[in-house]
Amino acid sequence: MSQGTSIPTDTANTPTGDTPGQGQFVGDYLLYLLAAVSDVASAQFHAHVRKAGLRVPEWRVLACLVDEEGAMVTRLARLSLLEQSRLTKIIDQMAERGLVRRNPDPDDARRVRVFLTGDGRALAQRLVSDARDHEAQILSKLELADADAIKPTLRALLARMDDSEDR
Repeated sequence: MSQGTSIPTDTANTPTGDTPGQGQFVGDYLLYLLAAVSDVASAQFHAHVRKAGLRVPEWRVLACLVDEEGAMVTRLARLSLLEQSRLTKIIDQMAERGLVRRNPDPDDARRVRVFLTGDGRALAQRLVSDARDHEAQILSKLELADADAIKPTLRALLARMDDSEDR
């Protein structure tokens, strides 16, 4: 972990012998498998995020802004998987805490863009580094070929699903 931090690897939420097995509907159901893996992995990292003084939705916003400084609220809502009206309140709270600032879009003053402050950027960069370390820990549990294939496979599936929704 960066700066001597560590992500808890508590396995209290890890599936046990009660986990549905292969060949059973739930144990073979893609959405269950995606959700179960996400639940365990996210719980570990979200505990770390809370120790850093953030709520999970705030972490999502910071992470998105590291990649897209000055993102519009509508774009942030989609990337952070948050409903736009909820996100607006979260951004207001983050602005009060000095983590982000809002500016009108120079091309259309009705639109708002969100930017990281210096404090927000420092916190976001530290947590992104920690998230990458946590991701590496997760991927290390897989065979190398599976670890190398999982993200491209999920990105391809997501892109195809997004394409089909746009039609």
